[in-house]
Amino acid sequence: MKFKEFYRNKWVRLAFWAALYILWLVWMGNWWWLLGLPVLYELCVSQKLKEFITGKKKNGKPRNGALLGWIDAILFATVVVSFINIFFFQAFKIPSSSMESSLMTGDYLFVSKVAYGPRLPQTPISMPFVHNTMPISGKESYSTALQFDYRRIKGFGSVKRDDYVVFCFPHGDTVLAKAPAEDYYTHVRMTSRDYAIKTYGPLVARPSDKKDHYVKRCVAVAGDTLEIRDGWVYVNGEPQENYPGIQNTYRVVTQGQPLNAVTLSQMGLNTGEVWYSQSLPGYPALPLTAEKLEKISKMQTVVSVTPNIDIYPADYYDSEVFLFPFTRTGWTKDNYGPLWIPKAGETVALTGDNIALYRRIIEVYEHNTLEETPEGKFIINGVETDSYTFAMDYYFMMGDNRHNSLDSRYWGFVPEDHIVGKPSLIWFSTDANKRFPRSIRWGRIFKLCR
Repeated sequence: MKFKEFYRNKWVRLAFWAALYILWLVWMGNWWWLLGLPVLYELCVSQKLKEFITGKKKNGKPRNGALLGWIDAILFATVVVSFINIFFFQAFKIPSSSMESSLMTGDYLFVSKVAYGPRLPQTPISMPFVHNTMPISGKESYSTALQFDYRRIKGFGSVKRDDYVVFCFPHGDTVLAKAPAEDYYTHVRMTSRDYAIKTYGPLVARPSDKKDHYVKRCVAVAGDTLEIRDGWVYVNGEPQENYPGIQNTYRVVTQGQPLNAVTLSQMGLNTGEVWYSQSLPGYPALPLTAEKLEKISKMQTVVSVTPNIDIYPADYYDSEVFLFPFTRTGWTKDNYGPLWIPKAGETVALTGDNIALYRRIIEVYEHNTLEETPEGKFIINGVETDSYTFAMDYYFMMGDNRHNSLDSRYWGFVPEDHIVGKPSLIWFSTDANKRFPRSIRWGRIFKLCR
């Protein structure tokens, strides 16, 4: 007997899907969902509800059979795709150049949810196939009428140092309606809260799982001590591996003419980030990996190549007021830290000097009340204390395009409940600076993310 004929038996179908369903419940660890077995029985065996809805004509054919077939197909596709997006893989597009030249602007990725374990939906009432806004209207695509606590089921592993990671933007809990892609808190620091709301408001509050998605490299995990020296990352005193895609900007002086645009494009430079200054003459901030730096340095028309290192006092936008923890630290984007990354179960002493590092963790990410008395004492959840024990692991994320990346240097730690998944495969890629079909990056299609 062929499998197709065998599968037509309604009891075989029920046994097959019930077995898969129970395996899924074992993975979920929630036996309340056993109440879903009667639904499987109705779909595979009974079908009484379907008959009640469709009825029967005298000739034995169901009423509105064609329409019901389309509805069945749409509902089935919606359920299956939503199930895959929640528990296994989700499509994601690289929106900016913060990861050039590792992950390119215009790369379309599949993000593995099982790599770190899928998060169960915290905001379950949501339109399928969209994340947080409707495509045309831009209005919120979800309702917060029903909210669940954070829970992650078991995956294949945990976030490792130097992994590519997709996560929810930590500062995305508050969004300016007219500038949803920009950091509200940065706007407040640049101008004021009232001006930001008046110009770009009103404010929109988003739950944790409905914040915008970012992708960066995790340069330090919970318990690590991170430091950046002259643009290079050190973790626990050891230099980070110089991965091929990591790049900084350089001041490239030429003999008076721009470098050949075709040559720069063939080298893989993002032409949208390349600008030539006639007064230099040359490129004030050319983003180069180690390989591209070697090639540029050997060009006959190049006079000198100097790394751009931000030293204290920093340039305006990269000043300590805009760098986490937004206090007078003397840090810059290229000389930053040392900074310890909080770890679940670890306890720190709270002082006036370090409270800026942990205030958002205590109040926002771990949902406590925090008061600071005029005498410099701390009251958490109504109890005076001089220490705090972390409930979650935290991570420090940076873009490989180090001088064109808004990352943890600008908004701090990423909590474990913000982790979405790990990029696994580039299934398509286009270059916005070129016309179709030359815009297709054929060499990146079906490329594994490593």
